[in-house]
Amino acid sequence: MSGKSFFGLILLLLVPFLLAEAFDRRERPEIAPAIPSADRSAGNRVFLERADILRKEPTDSFMVLVGDVVFTKGPMIMRCDSAHYFSETESMDAFGNVSMEQGDTLFVYADELRYSGPDEIARLYADAGKKVRLINRDVTLETDIFIYDLRLDLGYYEVGGRLTDPSNTLTSLRGEYVPSTKEANFYTDVHLNSRSTTDTLDIWSDSLYYNTGTHIAELNSPSRIVNARGTVYTSRGVYDTDSNRTTLYDRSTVVTSQGQTLIADTIYYDRSAGYGEAFGSMILTDSVHSSQLLGDYGFYDELADSSFVTGRALLKEYGQGDTLYLHGRVVQTFRSLDSTAVAADSVRGIVAHTRVDTTHVAVVYPRVRFYRSDIQGVCDSMRFTERDSMMRMFVSPVLWNEDRQVSGKRIDFKLNDSTIERAILPDYGFTAQHIEGEHYNQLSGKEMIAWFEGGELCRLDINGNVEIIMYPEESDSTINKIVNAESSFLTATFRGRTTERIKLWPETTGTATPLFIARKTLYYLPKFVWHEGVRPMSPSDVFVIPEAMERMMEAAGRPAPSAIAPKRRSPVAGIPETRTE
Repeated sequence: MSGKSFFGLILLLLVPFLLAEAFDRRERPEIAPAIPSADRSAGNRVFLERADILRKEPTDSFMVLVGDVVFTKGPMIMRCDSAHYFSETESMDAFGNVSMEQGDTLFVYADELRYSGPDEIARLYADAGKKVRLINRDVTLETDIFIYDLRLDLGYYEVGGRLTDPSNTLTSLRGEYVPSTKEANFYTDVHLNSRSTTDTLDIWSDSLYYNTGTHIAELNSPSRIVNARGTVYTSRGVYDTDSNRTTLYDRSTVVTSQGQTLIADTIYYDRSAGYGEAFGSMILTDSVHSSQLLGDYGFYDELADSSFVTGRALLKEYGQGDTLYLHGRVVQTFRSLDSTAVAADSVRGIVAHTRVDTTHVAVVYPRVRFYRSDIQGVCDSMRFTERDSMMRMFVSPVLWNEDRQVSGKRIDFKLNDSTIERAILPDYGFTAQHIEGEHYNQLSGKEMIAWFEGGELCRLDINGNVEIIMYPEESDSTINKIVNAESSFLTATFRGRTTERIKLWPETTGTATPLFIARKTLYYLPKFVWHEGVRPMSPSDVFVIPEAMERMMEAAGRPAPSAIAPKRRSPVAGIPETRTE
């Protein structure tokens, strides 16, 4: 055999080996995957449904999928442009146009997905300048990194996010959302902002529960609620952002735009209806009028501008430095019509007409007691009218000023900057001043008007049926005679404890009797009663109703009142007073 033939034979024998080696060295061909049929009912299994290209290197632990890649996991469909699929753990890394879809209600869009099969947790990422988006019907959640626990149907973020529904927008540093129940929890720098174009609502908190179906928010940490009518500070509360109804607990504080502050154990407020209720040690402070209203229960109708307080109700007024403490079983305020006669000039003369205005009225009843260092008083009911600054006391009213007592069937007194200016007794009046022992200066008449300066009685006018008992002081400030007199009219002026001048007219009858021969029948006028045991002696004493005061009121036809127990309204509909996390 020639050398040439031998070489050809050798080459012929080596060709298969050379071709095989060349084939191993070149890149293996890409193939379209054939997806085997399998039981899809196993909801915790991940199935590769399709891909344009599948390839796998012997050294790789994953398959490379390219082109219109689709996976399913129960009702969830996951799509992407390409993926690395780890078949042993049913995990994947997905890239490009990533989406997760469940039915026609839940969609999640991202740029990258890392899914752990054993944990059933998907981590979704967005490229710079974009956001991961979860859409659940009319709810949209946006964040940079979104973690979705498919086993729990719970999605959450820890790098800041925003949730939006038709009613509100919520932002926070951390948050979680359950699409199936529509429940969301937000933590750290939480802000809820109403999307309403006709109203304003902002809630700031560090912990807030929210339901995107009911649009009800629950607050469980120090929070601030701001709307056009004021600000609320609370650590625990429930707010229905659709109906604007809220229930607040744990001594929450409401500050109105008019300068009022309300604190109570529980506060219920319907902003749309314009009324609120307070339960348990409520304190309503009015900084504009320098006053406080306290009680166990309170109701306020904002639209009617009326209020109701009961249960150890106490009104405190401190505008002039000295505080007035006023108590009654009930304190009510409301707007009332007030008619005023007005005379107007015209080319034809003076035309009289009536102008009807509204004024704010406060009433206190029953068993009214009040204390201030310069004046104290009791009655069964009291009415204050803002327009004329008149306080009217009804049913056995009694006033005390230092050692003087004023009583009658009714007492009206006018306030000037919270200081008494004058007192009017339109239907019988009696005043007495204790001198010493059994001796009292006394005056009575059909109508009585008392004038005050600096909180002290300075003048007294009596019109009709004047009766008088006086103990004139001698030059050495002692008393040694008693004067009894009657007349039609009287004017008296006073300076401190001293009676400066008394004028009676037109005719006066009377006697002056030395004390050492005066009979005790001369000591007192027929209707004399000294009510010292009824007088409030301290701020706390306004809550003590002495038996003598009860007897006074019962004698006047005012029996002891029954306890007033208002019915508590329900909290926000569908929300319990406490919620267990």
